[in-house]
Amino acid sequence: MRLTADDEAVLAAVNASGDALVARAVAWCDIASGSRNLPGLEAQRAALAETLAPFPGDLETVALADSIEIGPNGEAGGRGHSAALRLTVRPDAPFQVVLTGHYDTVYTAGSPFRRVTRRPDGALNGPGIADMKGGISVMLGALEAFERHPLASRLGYVVLLSPDEEIGSPASAQLLAQAAQNGHVGLTYEPCLPDGALAGARKGSGNFHVVVTGRAAHAGRDFAGGRNAVAAAASLAARLHALNGEREGVTLNIGRIDGGGPLNVVPGSAVLRFNIRTPDTASADWCLDRIAALLSSADAPDIDFALHGGFHRPAKPIDAAQGRLMAAVEQVGGLLGQPIAWRASGGVCEGNNLHAAGLPNVDTLGVRGGDIHSEAEYAWPDSFAQRAQLSAALLMKLASGEIDAQGLGRSGGHP
Repeated sequence: MRLTADDEAVLAAVNASGDALVARAVAWCDIASGSRNLPGLEAQRAALAETLAPFPGDLETVALADSIEIGPNGEAGGRGHSAALRLTVRPDAPFQVVLTGHYDTVYTAGSPFRRVTRRPDGALNGPGIADMKGGISVMLGALEAFERHPLASRLGYVVLLSPDEEIGSPASAQLLAQAAQNGHVGLTYEPCLPDGALAGARKGSGNFHVVVTGRAAHAGRDFAGGRNAVAAAASLAARLHALNGEREGVTLNIGRIDGGGPLNVVPGSAVLRFNIRTPDTASADWCLDRIAALLSSADAPDIDFALHGGFHRPAKPIDAAQGRLMAAVEQVGGLLGQPIAWRASGGVCEGNNLHAAGLPNVDTLGVRGGDIHSEAEYAWPDSFAQRAQLSAALLMKLASGEIDAQGLGRSGGHP
């Protein structure tokens, strides 16, 4: 594998665009686009659509169905979402790549963390600058330059930008699975780790909600007639928490208990919410069995427990196809003088979804930064051009066949 004169020209174009890639991401960060902020998401989607409009192919706005959520009162209700953007370019080309990213952030509409500033050390501090408005700018910068390459016609791709990744992709998961069916390689633009390493194996993640129904009563006049749902939820939470340490790699985090009210009322309802991380499918099955056993054996007369939710992002182990792709990425990084290291992660992202649908993928091709999901979130501006060069080089080597996209095979997937 080597860099040709045509490759070098594309890489030079990427390098020259570095400041523009940074400026574009900074401008996008001025748009508050938290996962629940529909007006902000609509504004961000419009800005992205404007950037995507000059690309070849078909650009679609894909409406997403409402997702079902369990409210604080234990009742299920629909939650609306902004639309996804999908760009399809050369779907009949011999090699197909799926590039994904999300334009939602974790910051609410009322958050005071709204602008990008430059730290004294030169890093950019701002909402979404690393996760992942910077990553989307890198992705599109690589594609813009790649379109100049003489072999671009040999590579087709789908760009899918979603508005709900930070809440588990409840509405866009189906689009991710659909895109993965027709691709050979997936590229996703979460930030790499602070030291530049890429995520290798990823744990799976599941969000669960237990609706606890007891019986409300006056705490003074009829305490014995009440059935305290908050106490039952707390007892169950303690038993669930005790599962930590029973199976290697499994963690269960009690996140919240909704319920209760006036102190003179025995609360009749509560909702217990928790997250589970697992290293593999067998561990996820073990968790489901243990949860079912705890619910069936709960010593809480006249109190009902109803479980909702599930594993929304299955684990992403390093299988044979992943291993071949990772080796190819290391080769390409070597051509650019960018040594590639890998590190297992307990975090999850759209790469989990793509792997579950059988698509080998690299999911931390975004900018170098850190402290994501906090007001300390940062990205290094010089990483924008560097990371865009890595993606552009991967696209060129896929188009040339030096990375055998079809020969990578499918990932193991999940039923």
